[in-house]
Amino acid sequence: MSLMDHLGELRKRIFVILLVLIAGLMLGLFFAEPMYNYLTSTEQAKEIGGFHTFSLWDGIGIYMKFAFIIALVPAVPVAFFQLWSFVKPALRVHEQRAALRYVPYALFMLLLGLAFSYYVVFPMAFHFTSKVARSLGLEETYGIVQYLTFMVNIIVPISLLFELPLLLMFLTAIRILTPGGLRKMRRVAYFIMVFIGVTVTPPDVVSDTLVAIPLILLYELSILMCARIYKRQQEKDARFEQEYAVAASK
Repeated sequence: MSLMDHLGELRKRIFVILLVLIAGLMLGLFFAEPMYNYLTSTEQAKEIGGFHTFSLWDGIGIYMKFAFIIALVPAVPVAFFQLWSFVKPALRVHEQRAALRYVPYALFMLLLGLAFSYYVVFPMAFHFTSKVARSLGLEETYGIVQYLTFMVNIIVPISLLFELPLLLMFLTAIRILTPGGLRKMRRVAYFIMVFIGVTVTPPDVVSDTLVAIPLILLYELSILMCARIYKRQQEKDARFEQEYAVAASK
């Protein structure tokens, strides 16, 4: 295939992802209200005592935020599948099967990330910021959009980061990454993980650590899993070369 053919194929894959994302947004609008009712009935929401709206557009903004989160659920697995479809022609048959196995797990890791960020990270961040406001003698009057934006800015980045092990394993399976390369990038990866932990959590050591450590462990787990994949690839390559040498000598 020529460069233009590759670009055309890539454009088609991106278009499919965007199409699924848009369809997910439309579907998410139907589930936005039940999701809103659930999230505003939680302990954190009850502590506020009532939400306020400061713009005529706030109601629409609420629907769109929830619709976007719901749209990620089908969009992430589809994005993995489209990535696999794009590189599939360059892979051998056993590599195609090996890489395809990771696509179904993308949904599981996304849901796991959503659960961790919402039930662990978000309550910590909420209680800390609320405590600071009360210590200053401020009366807490929150807009519903500000509350939900605060929540979304925490759960979406962390949920997507939970896809990191799968993405790295996928790229190793299609021979783009190696465990050695991941180990060399360890310092940079750690810095990024700590930076994310500091950014999305309250500025105290405990909260930063509770977020950064799971992310770092995810990266280390990724290296271990990639090493297993890489080892199997090397063993298969060695057997293939040996069989080829035997066949050539006859």
